[in-house]
Amino acid sequence: MLTARRALMTPVFLAAMTLVAVPAFSQVDLTGVWGARYQEDQPERIPGPPLVDYLGLPMNDAARQWALSWDPLRLEAPEHQCQVHTAAYIYRGPMQLRIWEQRDPESQELVAIKQYINTYEQERTIWMDGRPHPSANAPHTWMGFSTGEWTGSMLTVTTTHIKQGWTRRNGFPSSDRITLREHFIRHGDQLVHIDVVQDPDFLSEPLIKTQNFVLTTNGSGNWLWPCEYVVESADRKPGDVPSYMPGENPFKEEFAKRHGLPLDAVLGGAKTMYPEYQKELSDWYKNGGK
Repeated sequence: MLTARRALMTPVFLAAMTLVAVPAFSQVDLTGVWGARYQEDQPERIPGPPLVDYLGLPMNDAARQWALSWDPLRLEAPEHQCQVHTAAYIYRGPMQLRIWEQRDPESQELVAIKQYINTYEQERTIWMDGRPHPSANAPHTWMGFSTGEWTGSMLTVTTTHIKQGWTRRNGFPSSDRITLREHFIRHGDQLVHIDVVQDPDFLSEPLIKTQNFVLTTNGSGNWLWPCEYVVESADRKPGDVPSYMPGENPFKEEFAKRHGLPLDAVLGGAKTMYPEYQKELSDWYKNGGK
């Protein structure tokens, strides 16, 4: 009996019991209520970006043509007043985020990580049980279909089947063929969210953005987002979609002239993302803006 009791106290046995009793050490508890912080990219995320400002964004020619045909009056149309931000954009706007776990009632295995986003009252499911993504022909939604896995203490999420939306709220579109790769990293009461978007239709390179959240201990806040469309312009005819024909956008040069930038810069493209582009800007200034 004494020998058996000593065996139970061996380091190997204690280590095995520890692994059984608690989740994998690398996983982190993300549950709670998180409030967004806007010190990063505040002008874009709150009031909204200026028209025809695509500097530093890897848009391709198709995205640029779409963006220059976009009229902001389109947002007045009843069909667009309550249009939901997609999963690839929704974390950039004013929002509160609630995260909780869905576990199997028998085994307590983690089935999914659930999120409720108060902006447009979106509920998102990140499946953690290894299920595959559906067929490319499956329905697309605003939040898409998400699967997650732990990479050390970081939650990595892959999302497909997202509806067509926008990359930036000034006409820069995102297609319904994007793949969204996200990383959720918790540091105490801080949560860093990194998203990487690949879009075969409108991006020439992956687009990476980050957002920050802080844990809210009281859990208070307005979790509803009622939205009802109204008629904002009585002059609009049924079926009319505000837009600009090629070469007719009156705002094309407004942002560039206001800030003394070449039009080539504000029209974006992957080259405007990198430090090497500074030489082109320097040469442009030296030549008197030519």
